Amino acid sequence: MRLKTFGGSVAAVVVAVLVSIPSSARAGGIKKRAANQQGRIAQGVQSGQLTAGETARLEGKESALNHEVKDMRQVNGGTLTTQDKTIVNRQQNRLSRDIYAQKHDAQTQGQGTGEVAQRKSNQQQRIAQGIQSGQLTAGEASRLEGKESALNQETRDMRSLNGGKLTPGDKTVVNQQQNRLSNDIYDQKHDGQTQPPATPQP
Repeated sequence: MRLKTFGGSVAAVVVAVLVSIPSSARAGGIKKRAANQQGRIAQGVQSGQLTAGETARLEGKESALNHEVKDMRQVNGGTLTTQDKTIVNRQQNRLSRDIYAQKHDAQTQGQGTGEVAQRKSNQQQRIAQGIQSGQLTAGEASRLEGKESALNQETRDMRSLNGGKLTPGDKTVVNQQQNRLSNDIYDQKHDGQTQPPATPQP
């Protein structure tokens, strides 16, 4: 009998503690996970574990989830219901698995040598820094990496037509496109759109 009373008392205390935690604190777990996942993506870009195409797809999913969470909050007066949190947590779990899978597959962002490869590497580092600092939203990073991926594919096509090398004309075209992408990265990092800084990864 005493055991049941003790158990009931513990249950009552647990319920009281949970009720006393502000909903904003519980919702903070979602924001914390989003920041952590952004940190993992930034680290993957920086290390070359994620290609531009992989990053574009992951950030596209992250952006879509961010919009869904925003819509859920608008419907419920700025808060997330218990059901909302369950749905978001499930989607964050899927995205977390996707990040792991993409970072550990055989595809990597090649470093290469020469001016074109060096500029590509530099631009990837600038994007990674923007994700990490929060200067780039998931949507902005997705669009930039989509352009980077398209340019990488175009460069590969040029090389395949010329025995693995770029002609002087090819280099001029690629350089012009890299200039445009560089300007885009700068503009996106310095516009008014930001998101919370990502959690640094080891």
